[in-house]
Amino acid sequence: MNETIQLPPLRERFFHRDRRSVPAARRFAHETLTGWGLAEGDRSDDVLLCVSELATNALLHGVPPGRHFRVFLRYDGAVLRVEVHDSGPGVPRIADQGDEGGRGLLLVAALADKWGVGERALGKVVWCEFASAPPGDVTR
Repeated sequence: MNETIQLPPLRERFFHRDRRSVPAARRFAHETLTGWGLAEGDRSDDVLLCVSELATNALLHGVPPGRHFRVFLRYDGAVLRVEVHDSGPGVPRIADQGDEGGRGLLLVAALADKWGVGERALGKVVWCEFASAPPGDVTR
């Protein structure tokens, strides 16, 4: 008897302040998308790139030494939400054209349907959302 395992509509994982955490966060997101039947959708690469960019920003700018960051994914059947929580100060911004780096949020803004920054008691959450086609529908 073959049963399909459905992942819960909320998934989260904590990651260390370590450069290996960015690919680990991307793998976590891919596993989650696969479990939700979204990995073959035409926006899955966009989601994974945004997870990478937000995790990189948290790692480089938001996670104090000895702390972690959290990747949170939620899918309600219509919208996929990605959140990256960190405990560092400051508010992320899209880089100015003259800046050397900092193109990550520019990519997130271009790829996601919505994005933003929210406050936490300690730190912040940077999030983005993707309206999704039904699982298995790659026409969107």
